[in-house]
Amino acid sequence: MTTPHSTFGADRAGAAVRFAPSLHGYDVGLLLLRLVLGLTMAAHGGQKLFGWFGGPGLDGTGKFFEASGYPSGKVMALCAGLTETLGGLGLVLGLLTPLAGAAVVGAMINALAVKWGGGFFAPQGVEYELLITTGAAALALTGPGRYAVDRFLPGLRAHRLAYGAAALVLSVVLAAIVLLLRK
Repeated sequence: MTTPHSTFGADRAGAAVRFAPSLHGYDVGLLLLRLVLGLTMAAHGGQKLFGWFGGPGLDGTGKFFEASGYPSGKVMALCAGLTETLGGLGLVLGLLTPLAGAAVVGAMINALAVKWGGGFFAPQGVEYELLITTGAAALALTGPGRYAVDRFLPGLRAHRLAYGAAALVLSVVLAAIVLLLRK
């Protein structure tokens, strides 16, 4: 019997041998990704909302958003800060993971749009934002792994690719709407 993640090799005599990867390894890897990505995003949200970690707070972030062409800079700063904080904490906990990942993707689509044209490499380029976006999308699609609050929620015990894909489509549509508001 094979699993979806089985790979095959051959023993010394050339007979087929099945190698099953450790599912705990996958779960620990997803947990590590969730923790680092989620805490990073929650910290960025804290910078925007409260001025933590040397951030500008709502007033400074609002001015940046207005200078970047967004209307109602302080409202946009509040929305971005809440999205980053709640999406990040959702990833950390593995809570509503498809939506948490999609929230981060939506916020990062706007960050990519603001920084686009600065090249690829940091500090002016988009490499950082692209990595965060890709990691969050991957978590939305794969699910949180076993070490997550979602495992205790009846509807989310078994992650479905369709949940992640639907959440990502929603985030892209909402991010596009916000980008249309930009001057």
